[in-house]
Amino acid sequence: MVPDIGFIGAGKVGEALASKLSEKGYEVVAVASRSFSSAERLAANISSCRPYSTPQEVADVATLVFITTPDDAVSSVQEGIDWHPGQWVVHTSGALPVSVLERARSRGGLTGGFHPLQTFADATGESLSGSTFALEGEDPLLSSLKEIALALGGSYVVVSSEDRALYHISGVLASNYVVTLMGLADEIWRRLGLSASGVDSLLPLMRGTVENLARIGLPDALTGPIARGDAGTIQKHLQALKVRMPELTSIYSELGLNTIPISLEKGVIDEAKAQELEKILGG
Repeated sequence: MVPDIGFIGAGKVGEALASKLSEKGYEVVAVASRSFSSAERLAANISSCRPYSTPQEVADVATLVFITTPDDAVSSVQEGIDWHPGQWVVHTSGALPVSVLERARSRGGLTGGFHPLQTFADATGESLSGSTFALEGEDPLLSSLKEIALALGGSYVVVSSEDRALYHISGVLASNYVVTLMGLADEIWRRLGLSASGVDSLLPLMRGTVENLARIGLPDALTGPIARGDAGTIQKHLQALKVRMPELTSIYSELGLNTIPISLEKGVIDEAKAQELEKILGG
């Protein structure tokens, strides 16, 4: 049975989780944030929730407390609270170990991690359904976190403290750096002075790639010159970059080198072609 829930931090993650948990029938009773107006905004959408001025007030009325502040603030926030024995305290960081909640644990609480592997460009929480949640903790807290993940329409994996940073890197590569790559691709369009928007023109290509990943997975979703073993095209790319955008040469080469093993796994190039491409990209 999941107890009354409180939130410390009323940003996008906190607001999304609080609203969806409330929709699923959980009692979200308290929220505090650095800005009281943010806490008021979150509480206004949840009938059972009251905004508070301090994190301590949330800890005093909620048995399960989610700390949904930015990562760098988690430790200092929990250090400033007099936790109660038996309290459940959970952060939503992907990279932080549970040990950052040491004060809560030392006061007799159970501590854990509950990280939604999802991007939060807004606070609607609609994307939580279908997401994977990275959990950490001990029972009975861990069992309740599993229950919450399933209630939100997601699935879960249990990730240990020593593995959390590496786990989080996988999410950064799959989400944040996709935006970075689009930014670099768009910059090429800007340099060329093309009339159409690079982002608008490239988004259908990106969507098609994501759809292929969902439909046929790795490695079969890989297409392009490395998947074809097209050494001549790769050489042309590198020559153009060296002349016109040399700052992109190293990232292009590094991404290409890391694409070769996927192409080998797909079975569309052989070892000899792989070595040829490695020589071109590593030269």
